[in-house]
Amino acid sequence: MLDNLRDDSSSKPFFEDEAQFQPADPGAIPAPARRGRFLGMTPVQRFVIAAMLMILVCVLGSMCLLVTGKMGIYF
Repeated sequence: MLDNLRDDSSSKPFFEDEAQFQPADPGAIPAPARRGRFLGMTPVQRFVIAAMLMILVCVLGSMCLLVTGKMGIYF
């Protein structure tokens, strides 16, 4: 059974249409704009991600303190 799989994998390429996705001229691909971008995000998008991460850490830290009994909610 495994020999048949090995024969099938070596007999034909997995992606037969790979040639149509290759550019004709590799130099024709425009370089991405690098100004003001990190990981493909604008500064505003990075700020929103950082703010959401900070809120998440604060909420999880508060929940951990409540569960362990180090902090209590008193009225």
